[in-house]
Parts: sequence; structure tokens; C-alpha cells
Amino acid sequence: MDHNLLRQFVAAAEVLHFAHAARDLEIPRSTLVSSIRIMEAELGYDLFDRTADSTVLTPEGELFLVDAKRQLAKSAAAAEASAAKPGGKAKASKGKGRTPAVKGAPRVGKRRQSR
Repeated sequence: MDHNLLRQFVAAAEVLHFAHAARDLEIPRSTLVSSIRIMEAELGYDLFDRTADSTVLTPEGELFLVDAKRQLAKSAAAAEASAAKPGGKAKASKGKGRTPAVKGAPRVGKRRQSR
């Protein structure tokens, strides 16, 4: 299962409001709804009860929420463990700084001082 789909489902399931979850994730609401529908098609069952007046998780959706949170925590721990440790050898900054002065060329940014 895609990590982004899981993250989007968990956000929608915790808030129980698609528009608010989409705003928190900084994605369009239609993208969030289509992602949830893709997940439901992959899983073979509904995660949200669309016949209710408000957004409600189905019993399968509640069970999947627990599993999705566990998977996200596991992937976050794996990403943290594989992250590069700070420190290391400092590298010279070649090619940065001022350009060498050319004999006879006017100096950039310097104007001739009048008397």
C-alpha cells in the first residue's frame, strides 16, 4: 500500500471531515476523495459510510485505521534509522567567491573618484 494513500486515509479518518483533512494535507479535496476510493478498490471494502449524514468510518475502516497507523509508525521509524548521520568531512567550496581580477579591465562596482 502506498505511503501517501495511508497518510491521507489516516488524516481523513482522524478528522472525519474530507475538506478539513485535505486542507491540513495541503491537497485538493477531490484528490483526497479519489485517493480514498482507490484504497477502497484495492482493499475490496468501504472504509467510510457514505450513506450517513456525516463522515463515519465503517467497522472495517476502524480496524484498518489501527493497522494504517501502525504501518506509518513503522515506516517512520525505518526512515529515521536510515537517515544519514550529521557530521563528516568538510569540503572546499571550489569555484565560489570573487572572480580573479584581470589586468587592465575596469573593476566591477568601483567608480572613479572625482576630485
